[in-house]
Amino acid sequence: MRLSADLPRLAPDPVIGTLDAPGAWRARAELRAGIEARWPEVADGEAIAGLPADVQALWRRLDRADAALHRRLRAAVRAGAGPRLLEHWRAETEAPPGGEGYDALDELVAGVLRSPDPGEVPALPPEMVFYQPTPARHVLDMLLRLNLHAGDVLVDLGAGLGHVPLLAAACTAARAVGIEIAPAYVASARSAARALGLDRAHFLAQDARAADLSTGTVFFLYTPFRGTVLRAMLDALRAEAAHRNLRLCSFGPCTLALADEPWLRTDAPPVADRVALFHAGPAA
Repeated sequence: MRLSADLPRLAPDPVIGTLDAPGAWRARAELRAGIEARWPEVADGEAIAGLPADVQALWRRLDRADAALHRRLRAAVRAGAGPRLLEHWRAETEAPPGGEGYDALDELVAGVLRSPDPGEVPALPPEMVFYQPTPARHVLDMLLRLNLHAGDVLVDLGAGLGHVPLLAAACTAARAVGIEIAPAYVASARSAARALGLDRAHFLAQDARAADLSTGTVFFLYTPFRGTVLRAMLDALRAEAAHRNLRLCSFGPCTLALADEPWLRTDAPPVADRVALFHAGPAA
């Protein structure tokens, strides 16, 4: 296949020759990004009919190859092979991961989790931060560092579409709970969990300040709150840590607030663009 002259360096013949291989998912993502940069309407989900014929054919080929890989990986998750996927995916990413942007792994994980579109979500109450998914490489890095076991319960405070609990339930032996105030996000996360057979992933539609935190052993925050809401959640977590050992994980600006909490300990100074791991409790 020769590409349109509009994309002279986008897909050299050697890449095109291996494009359908399962392991070529990063190359396919790079091709998509190049096509979307040249024809932004594709990125907006509009029809590809206006593209040159050869680019249309390439786009459809990318879709077929990615869909086949997603089906294969979804079947692996349903069969309980998620822990092997965790190791495999993490081995293919930079260690330690850096930056807060998204990359090809996010596209792959989104295709596997396949969370339904939640539609329009109402505005959030004051001091609650609009949802953004945690970059997949950071989630995988966190799960490997946590080394979760069957007795663990990971609680994502402000879970959005539930990617962190879904990946935790798929790739570890732990249970996972997503607490999210937007019912539409919760419905989407529950649907994804059912489709993947992840009965250890649960989602609650409620204000995190009213949530029962008593079963959690690990708590994750991707800066879901600020101000007095964050203060209330940290106080609630401190109360839990007064009588049992906990681990807290944070990503984004709220890490600075957690690092200032005298009741939280960490084995190393937090790094700005990596999930920070804290521990607390009577034995901390």
